[in-house]
Amino acid sequence: MRAAALIPLFPAACGTAHAQPPLSAGTTVDRLLVDKSDRVLIGYAQGREVVRYTNIRFGDAPIGHKRFEGDERTPEGDYRISGRNPNSRYHLSLRISYPNAADRAYAKARGRSPGGDIFIHGQPNGRPGLPIARDWTDGCIALSNAEIKQLWDRVPDGTPITIRP
Repeated sequence: MRAAALIPLFPAACGTAHAQPPLSAGTTVDRLLVDKSDRVLIGYAQGREVVRYTNIRFGDAPIGHKRFEGDERTPEGDYRISGRNPNSRYHLSLRISYPNAADRAYAKARGRSPGGDIFIHGQPNGRPGLPIARDWTDGCIALSNAEIKQLWDRVPDGTPITIRP
């Protein structure tokens, strides 16, 4: 991405104390883009950027595509939001459809499990204060609680998500 495209539309970021302004009433996010190297998650509606979260957090091993269960990596590629869990150990969570057929085939050919249970989620339940300011998940994408609440309310199941290296 060009540097000019990284200027945040809103001051909020995972790891900061700023509150994220709400998306316009009735806005439905119909596509998500995550750029791991730029640490940004962008939501689009009808081809127009409507929300941007910066300084997002990943698995403990953020570089590279998730290949196997327990590798602490965040997947890369094209997936969908395939469900939601309001009762997770984290503040809300949107399931990412990892592993896809290619992910399963790669792991199977090597006699391993690709893993699963990859989500976009908030902070651990009961954790007070600011969001965790380092990569800390087991391969998920972590936002602040306010940010995941916005996505939870505006991203329907089935929404495509692209995760770039």
